[in-house]
Amino acid sequence: MARIAGIDLPKHKRGEIGLTYIFGIGRSTAQYILEKAGISLDKKVNQWNDDEQTAIRNIISNEFKTEGALRSEVQMNIKRLLDIACYRGLRHRKGLPLRGQRTRTNSRTRKGKRKTVAGKKKVAKK
Repeated sequence: MARIAGIDLPKHKRGEIGLTYIFGIGRSTAQYILEKAGISLDKKVNQWNDDEQTAIRNIISNEFKTEGALRSEVQMNIKRLLDIACYRGLRHRKGLPLRGQRTRTNSRTRKGKRKTVAGKKKVAKK
């Protein structure tokens, strides 16, 4: 089993896909890492030898910010927006979408589960 950046990569997936399990590495970054290490994109994670794993580890640690360091940087950026009380910071604080999306419908990911508000009672006609 390959353990890179504190993450156990899935054994039976292609290397390109396996590397995306690391926070901060997507498909294009994974392809770049494997090409730089001289490893075939189609080679499965369990077929990597120790030298290949070491090469991948070195490339990731030297060139990319991943996992804990990246998560903390993202959180610090959000905290900075909250502290300076800019528009994006206020939207973060209220739990609403930040980038101009509509909120009358949709935006359930940011707002959470629907909170039903009781409607007005209809007045009976005489």
